[in-house]
Amino acid sequence: MQLGRVIGTVVATVKSPGLEGVKFLVVQPLDRQLRPVGGQVVAADAVHMAGPGELVYIVAAREAAQAMPEPFVPVDHAIVGIVDALSILPGAEP
Repeated sequence: MQLGRVIGTVVATVKSPGLEGVKFLVVQPLDRQLRPVGGQVVAADAVHMAGPGELVYIVAAREAAQAMPEPFVPVDHAIVGIVDALSILPGAEP
């Protein structure tokens, strides 16, 4: 799992079977200090509640496909959680 920030939405007029009704969002992966790391990804919203500006957990590859309501649909990334609160312990290694 990796932290990410939802920075946009994607509109798809044609989707693969099994992805009807699934929302796609643009996510910027983040490091432990919440700094952007790597390129932006398009993630399917497996929690059905994520929106722009939210801090989320994303998974990739096979885990992303398994996180969807209909398993093994063709997705590379999926949002599997929304972060409510985040605290970093003093002295914790970055």
